[in-house]
Parts: sequence; C-alpha cells; structure tokens
Amino acid sequence: MLVGGKGTRLRPLTVNTPKPMLEVAGVPFLSHMLTRAKAAGITRIVFATAYKPEVFEEYYGDGSRFGLEMEYVQEVEPLDTGGAIRNVADRLQSAPGDPVMIFNSDILSGMDLAALLAEHETRGADVTLHLTKVADPRAFGLVPTDRDGWVTAFREKPQRPEDIVTDQINAGCYVFRREIIDGIPTGRRVSVERETFPGLLAAGSKVLGVVEQSYWLDLGTPGAFVRGSADLVLGAITSPAVPESTCPRYPEALVLDGAEVAESVKLGAGSTVGQGARVAADAAVYGSVLGAGSSVGEGAVLRDSIVGRGARIGAGTVLEGVVVGDGASVGAGNELLQGVRVSCDAVIPDSSVRFSHDPS
Repeated sequence: MLVGGKGTRLRPLTVNTPKPMLEVAGVPFLSHMLTRAKAAGITRIVFATAYKPEVFEEYYGDGSRFGLEMEYVQEVEPLDTGGAIRNVADRLQSAPGDPVMIFNSDILSGMDLAALLAEHETRGADVTLHLTKVADPRAFGLVPTDRDGWVTAFREKPQRPEDIVTDQINAGCYVFRREIIDGIPTGRRVSVERETFPGLLAAGSKVLGVVEQSYWLDLGTPGAFVRGSADLVLGAITSPAVPESTCPRYPEALVLDGAEVAESVKLGAGSTVGQGARVAADAAVYGSVLGAGSSVGEGAVLRDSIVGRGARIGAGTVLEGVVVGDGASVGAGNELLQGVRVSCDAVIPDSSVRFSHDPS
C-alpha cells in the first residue's frame, strides 16, 4: 500500500491527517481498500509510508483486529512511486516469481482484485496494470494496448488533440512479479510511469493491461472526495467497511455514533455526520462530510462541502463546495462558495449582513 503522499490537493484536511486516513463514509479511506484486499485473499500488507507515518501504525497496529498481518516501512527521503515500491522489497515474503499486488492509496475502485490477479498469472505477465477508460484523458498519462491487451507504450499527459491516442489510463493498481520489484534501482527517486514501466517495455518484458470499467474515482481533490464518500453512503459502490447509520430516518445519509441531528434537519445526498457531531434545527446538509465533533448551527445550509474535526459552522451560514479545516470557526450568516478553503483553527467572524436562506 503506497500511503506516503502529502495530499496537498486536499489541504487543509491533510494538515493533521494523512490523505489515506481521512474519513470517507465514516471510516479512514484506507479501511475500504483493506477490506477489498482481504476479500481478494490477501493476508499480509506492507505500508510504504512517508508523511505522518505514525498515524497508520497507531490506528491499524499489527493488523490482527482487521484479520491481516501488517508491516510499516518509512521512506526518509522522497522516493517517488517506484522508489517507494523498491524500498519495501526486503519486507516482502514472496518468492521471485510470486505476484505482489500494489495499490495507490487515493483510488476508490470496484475492480475485481481476484480477477486481476488471476489474469496476471494466466497470461504469464511480468507486470499487470488495471486500466480504466475516461471520457477526457487529458489530465492523465495514457496507456495504449494491442488487441490482446499487451501494453505498447506509456505516454505523458497529452498536450494536443493529436496526442490522445487512447482513452485508457493507469487506474492505480498493479501486480508485479516479485523479481521485477527487486530490479528497481535503490536509494533514489524512481517513477514507475516514466522509468520503470517504459524500461520494462524496452527490455522486452511482458506488461499486461486489464481494462475494467467498474466504479473508479481518484479522491485527490475535495470535489472527488465528497463525491466518493457520498457514493459509498448511497451504495453506488459498496464496501463492507461502511458502518451502520444510527439514524434510520435519514436513508440517504450516514450518521455515526454520538452524533446529534435535530428533528427538523434536512439531511441527504450521501452526507456523513461524524462521531459526536451536532446539526442544529432547520439546518440542511446535502452531499457533505461533517468531521467528528464538528457542529452546524441553526438554519445553516451545506452542499458538497467538507467540515473538519471540531470545526464550527455558525447559524444561517451557507457553504457550497467549501473545505473547512479542523478546529476552524465560520461565524453566523456567512456565505462561502465554490472553491473556498478555510485553514485549520482559522476564525471567520459573524457576518454583519444576515440573510434568510431556504434550505429546500
């Protein structure tokens, strides 16, 4: 599990919490990935950590309470994806020809992992990549394949329309033969996309691309983060890690233990109300994530927003597509719209202009 990234696109949420440990549909995102790995027959996980490594071990420990065996390896200097994979090689217990599955920790996917592993072994691949098709591939590196599924090239993000040779992209899950990992250079940064994979093709290695069109979402931005959490709550993608809601009167929301939601609140569109959070009378919360211990004041309206742990949203305030950091306070009567980010522990005073908002 590659969990070393700083999650800069999700700041301020990641100031105190590594991206894979942010709560998505009520639990750390990593827990959804681990339950899928376990269901595919994986029993041992090695975490490649870097940013705030202690958070992972404090939460998961040796993995026994999750039915897994877990180890943690920290990179001291940034090593990039390939370098991070090589950095954990001495903790792997696989024989040279055995498969090792590797996960990027910011992808929410419904990929059948057991089927991916079976395809890798049946086809005799050195490396197998999960590929997905996207409507607009301009933001991604492209991975064209031949008609039998063998990868023919790895291309950088296309700069011109004529550079778009395929709609297939790297979906962030790989299977390596163990000896391929041992061949990655040590002690320096190595990019799998720019160095490892192209080098394997040049050397004549068998690199397989498995195109699978199940649910797939990169959770690296706030908009994608709230969408992924909502999709898990609403069942657009399933995960055994999603906890039971404690408030059945809201079938399209997840309310966690200790949360208080007033009777007159409108709550739905896949929202999550974290442990000990409070939502006051006449508030409306749609498609949003409220962190543990946060509070939403009377008559406030939240849409597609994220409120960090212990943050406070004042009465009558409107948030649409906003991220509020841990411990921040947004005073009453404010209106914050698309793209605004409030730093951890910041204080925005009450607005001198008050509006009456219809939460319908």
